[in-house]
Amino acid sequence: MRFAVLIDAGFAKTKLGTSETPATAKDFTGLVKQISQHPFLSDKYLYRVYYYDAPPYAKSRNMPLNGGKYSFAKARLTIHNRKLLAELAKEDYFALRMGEVRFRGWELKRNILPTDSSRCEITSEYLRPSLQQKGVDMRIGLDIASLSLKQQVDIIVLVTGDSDFVPPMKFARKEGLQLALVTFDHSVHTDLFEHADLFLDIKAAATD
Repeated sequence: MRFAVLIDAGFAKTKLGTSETPATAKDFTGLVKQISQHPFLSDKYLYRVYYYDAPPYAKSRNMPLNGGKYSFAKARLTIHNRKLLAELAKEDYFALRMGEVRFRGWELKRNILPTDSSRCEITSEYLRPSLQQKGVDMRIGLDIASLSLKQQVDIIVLVTGDSDFVPPMKFARKEGLQLALVTFDHSVHTDLFEHADLFLDIKAAATD
């Protein structure tokens, strides 16, 4: 029997890393190793790992309020994510499925406004870029459908906490596939429990 691992990177990154120590390629290969060694899968064949993300936004934009020009390409997280994608592209069995990131303007940082005053002065330091990832969820759904219809695997392991994937999960099961879910004990919608065959108890442990 064969299985495929589908990783929703936007979700997995929040579990495998932090803003200060972002997830690395080693974290993701370690995750796949944990999944492959799970008792439910240890005697089965890994067909492929599908990794869903988007190239980091790398343009320069003028900040409002005389904030000058901001170069996304020079940002620490942009440089890190470029390296992450380049390294994962070289890993065995990994297939990268890329969406895109769109710039939506500037927004206030979270918890930045005072609670003990009815007004405050907004400066450029109060702002952060608003970036939106597009096309990733669609690619996950299409790959689940393709894997199911072509009978390329018997089991799909989906790493996510997003209930938006319930429809393709239901489709895969109707086509005869088993659906295993990895949520790192994250609180998820009951629909995900209902439409998965089992949950894999995988911990978001840091790799050495």
